[in-house]
Amino acid sequence: MRFWTWCLLLLLVAAATAFGWQWIADDPGYVLVRMRGWSLETSVVVAIIALLVAWGLFGAVWRLARWPMRAWGRSQRRRGRERLAGGLAAFAEGRYAQAERDLGKAAQQPALRGPALLAMARAAHARGEDARATQVLDEAVVEAPQAALAQRAKFLLERDRSAEALALLRAPAQAGTLPPVGWRAFIEAALAQGEADAALDALPKFARTQSLAPDAMAAIETRVLVAALGAAPSQARLNTTWNATSRARRQQPVIVAAFARRAAGFGQVLAAMDEIETAQRREWSETLATAYGELGPAEAATRLRHAEAWLAIAPNSPALLTTLGRLCVEQGLWGKAIQYLERAIAIDGRALAWEALGDAHAGAGERDAAIVAYANAARAARGATTTPLASRHAGAVDTRALVVEERDAHGVPRLPRGG
Repeated sequence: MRFWTWCLLLLLVAAATAFGWQWIADDPGYVLVRMRGWSLETSVVVAIIALLVAWGLFGAVWRLARWPMRAWGRSQRRRGRERLAGGLAAFAEGRYAQAERDLGKAAQQPALRGPALLAMARAAHARGEDARATQVLDEAVVEAPQAALAQRAKFLLERDRSAEALALLRAPAQAGTLPPVGWRAFIEAALAQGEADAALDALPKFARTQSLAPDAMAAIETRVLVAALGAAPSQARLNTTWNATSRARRQQPVIVAAFARRAAGFGQVLAAMDEIETAQRREWSETLATAYGELGPAEAATRLRHAEAWLAIAPNSPALLTTLGRLCVEQGLWGKAIQYLERAIAIDGRALAWEALGDAHAGAGERDAAIVAYANAARAARGATTTPLASRHAGAVDTRALVVEERDAHGVPRLPRGG
């Protein structure tokens, strides 16, 4: 089909040329040019051809005259790109002084000035020259204002000056003009300053930029939600935030634990218990097992019964055993608390279990044992070796003897290990 189309076009061009030549041959026109006693006579066709030839010659001469300047300009641009590449490579290698020199030369090229200045500021910041970095960013504002603003905020965050970073970004955030890196810096600064609501409000805008991989974005969303739930100023605000959270997020243990702790703080212990128990039925979580013991003294007896039922699912869970010990302490069941906590420590000697064991011994009137347990809690918190504490029960604590069977997170029994 294309072949026949081209044939038709060629025939049309040939016909137009023939008719046009016939039309011009009948009357080729007449052109007379007089200047200072000179006269030039020719036909219109010849005059047009002469003008085209003259224009072509003029263009060739002009390009030839401009060739040295164009060659010099290409050379300069090539050297600028090489200096920019060399400066970035030097920065990646940690040779910050060399990076600044190369990037400073690259910044002399207008097309490279913005990125070169931003990279120079990063090199100066990495060297600890904050004044120099600020000066370079002031110059970069002309070329790349949003990038310079975000870079300045990042530098402040890296120097633990989150209050200044938040103040710098607040107005652009309210106007919605921050670039993706600016939104992330705003969220980090807001979290560092305890303004979880501001971080939560900025989260959808940052998510819409799609600048992070899904897993990285999910991690930031989890941090923000945990902070917002944990810092909710009222029960109404807590419920609003919780209800606005997606169903998938409300199944994450850290988010459920944050809601439960804050709800219990507002006296809504039953709601906190319900969320944790529902999540534990869905999938076992050590985080939630710990949180179950941190809801205060209310409903301690009910929580103790529920937690003891969980032993069938996770008999060797140090978090669950610690929670059981703490709930027994709340009930004044000192001996039972000591048994649970000794078993938890035998499995995993975490500081929380040692502290609860100290409370249990203190409640039982065993002052010396309580002092040793509290000291061990401090040692465990900083990763030091703890001092053995003699059990008042016969024999050492054997965690294996207390385990009938092990189950997975869904309650399915596992096959026994080893020989």
